[in-house]
Amino acid sequence: MLFMLSIIKRVALVATLAVTLSPCVHGAETSTAVGNQEIILHAWSWSFNTIREHLPEIKEAGYTIVQTSPINECYVGDNGGRQLFGNGKWYYHYQPTDWTIGNYQLGTRDEFKAMCTEANRLGVRVIVDVLPNHTVIDRSQINARLDSAVRGRENLFHANGLWPIKDYNDRYQCTTGEMGTLPDVNTENPDFQHYYMLYVNDVLACGARGFRYDTAKHIGLPDEPRDPKSPQNDFWDVAMGRKAVQGVRLAIPRDQLFIYGEVLQDRNVPEQGYAEYMDLTASNYGWVLRNVLNKHNAKAEDLLSWHHSVNPAHLVTWVESHDTYCNAHESASMPDELVRLGWVFLTARQYGTPLFYSRPHGSTRQNYWGDNEIGKVGNDEFKHPLVRAVNEFRRAHVNDPEHLVISDNGKQIVVERGKRAAVVINLDEQTAEVSIPVTIQDGKYRDAVTKAQVRVKKGTLTATMQPMSAYILSR
Repeated sequence: MLFMLSIIKRVALVATLAVTLSPCVHGAETSTAVGNQEIILHAWSWSFNTIREHLPEIKEAGYTIVQTSPINECYVGDNGGRQLFGNGKWYYHYQPTDWTIGNYQLGTRDEFKAMCTEANRLGVRVIVDVLPNHTVIDRSQINARLDSAVRGRENLFHANGLWPIKDYNDRYQCTTGEMGTLPDVNTENPDFQHYYMLYVNDVLACGARGFRYDTAKHIGLPDEPRDPKSPQNDFWDVAMGRKAVQGVRLAIPRDQLFIYGEVLQDRNVPEQGYAEYMDLTASNYGWVLRNVLNKHNAKAEDLLSWHHSVNPAHLVTWVESHDTYCNAHESASMPDELVRLGWVFLTARQYGTPLFYSRPHGSTRQNYWGDNEIGKVGNDEFKHPLVRAVNEFRRAHVNDPEHLVISDNGKQIVVERGKRAAVVINLDEQTAEVSIPVTIQDGKYRDAVTKAQVRVKKGTLTATMQPMSAYILSR
């Protein structure tokens, strides 16, 4: 999502959370239903060739899905500069000039197809960030092919599409208005839907197997207010293959694809309605988790609740996203080791599909952009030994129910999976002598990374843990 919009939305989110979150639970059991083993690597601003080159490492690190940045033709700004921020901008690929594969930032259609071919060979699914909701800000840059496809520029946007949204909790404004200076596409125009679905099907033909829908909550549901140019709000029915448009239908059945939507939580967002079509982002839970991490106190917020109305099996979770890192730098000041502990917690849990945001290569807490190159691989955190270990732990214990325990002082968290495996996280900034009641079986457990032994005796786990560290335990 674009920089200019997100600051406003996050102020509203923090204000909402401040009055709605409940206190943390000491220990709690969740449903015994089977979880899932999917793990997403967000290869943010990596080029197609860079992703292809690093696919063996991605697979070895335990990811099952790799998410690309938007692959559509996009705005060429700053004389074609390729810096993440500066002479070029990462968010230019969030400003479509046409819905065709390939752009100057990430690569060509052939390179995208080659990447997908290699990913499928290795058993890693590619999902693509798509953004049908809006076009480039500078409308003079829109490709003539797109105008022709919708039979004239006047048919491309909603009647309300060039009027700025003033109230994001007004669903008519939210789904038909100009978002952060981005003109709002008439996604209900059958000519646009047809053109867009040709793009989607081409992406699938190249080998992709899913999508992340950017700004999904800005596209209306069937029972929501309609723009004067929209005969019916049927975009999601078309996009998810429930109906054809001008003879074109989603080329692969919906249940064979991984699709989720960026439906950032706020007041008056019909989460259940969107969940009828796709998995959703758990944006409030990310805020809660970051607050816990930054305060080094698991009792600072309620970690057991998912802070969402949708079944957690259908949520995409994260410690941080590209928006929280890039826009107002909400999460960018968090040290890598703290983000890593949050990742261990999320990935060890039974529900949610965790997404790992790959920070820029060479980035530090003083230099958020690092080497500042679009197309380059991110830093090494995505394959850190602890990250790899918990990714493997998730797959190994997909059928095991979870049980969460938080120490009395809030400094340690235990995520138990079944009776013979657990993850122990020490949020303390000091070495800690841990003694915490658990429900896993008594005996000796070995950490997957350090190989240290941890004992459980008479229902109590005892261990000496280094500051801000974690054990991935099994026996």
